[in-house]
Amino acid sequence: METVRREGVHISYSDQGQGEVIVLLHGFCGSAEYWEKVIPILSGSYRVIAPDLRGHGSSDAPLGAYTIEQMADDVLSLLDALDIPKVTLLGHSLGGYITLSFAQRYASRLTAFGLIHSTAYPDSIEAKEKRLKAVAAIGSQGITDFVDGFVPGLFAPETTESSPELLQRAREIGFKTPPQGAIGAALAMRERPDRRDVISASELPVLLVAGEKDGLVPVERTFTSDKRNVTKAVISGAGHMSLFEEPEQLADVIKDFAAVLVR
Repeated sequence: METVRREGVHISYSDQGQGEVIVLLHGFCGSAEYWEKVIPILSGSYRVIAPDLRGHGSSDAPLGAYTIEQMADDVLSLLDALDIPKVTLLGHSLGGYITLSFAQRYASRLTAFGLIHSTAYPDSIEAKEKRLKAVAAIGSQGITDFVDGFVPGLFAPETTESSPELLQRAREIGFKTPPQGAIGAALAMRERPDRRDVISASELPVLLVAGEKDGLVPVERTFTSDKRNVTKAVISGAGHMSLFEEPEQLADVIKDFAAVLVR
């Protein structure tokens, strides 16, 4: 992992392969390691950059609430530091919220963008309350207990039974999340606005990927637009974590989408 610095905060990142640039943003309590099964497939054809988001993995985790905009600005600073003018930006879950903020404000830096098991909707009132409960749980019990309880709900029920090693790997990655980083990111997600208009107004190619058995972000909350520039894909058999459950299927969807961009 390499690092860049923005406003005193170090952001770590993985940089593999050559060619057109795809940037992958991970989900809550994840890191660039979330993509460890996908990057080897994509990096044979593309340059794939995967940062540890602010508050996650090996990146710095300042105290206090973060904002989605702040986390998107970290991504912009990374691209500036690497002197990369345009990328395809794809975000998983929390990473999708950051992708939408980036697309809203820095569209000129994008070739395309997409959401993977994510949504342009804001948190509901109920979801906002759950964020506060998560913050309280992390503060009182620590990150290990929180991640232990959080991870099973990310996977399809069949996966939890047939492939417990995938859940264990997600836990191992999650355990590395600094508690204050998880708290800062949870508060950022709680305050994010409705960004369905970012997708509906954009003329850029957009990829929307949903998991057939995603219990956190159902298909209809991902597929918020029927515009001609929007490509939709459902990953069969996957919950919220196709990057673990069906990495080859997800990578094929991304490659098919990206291949059209460079024609």
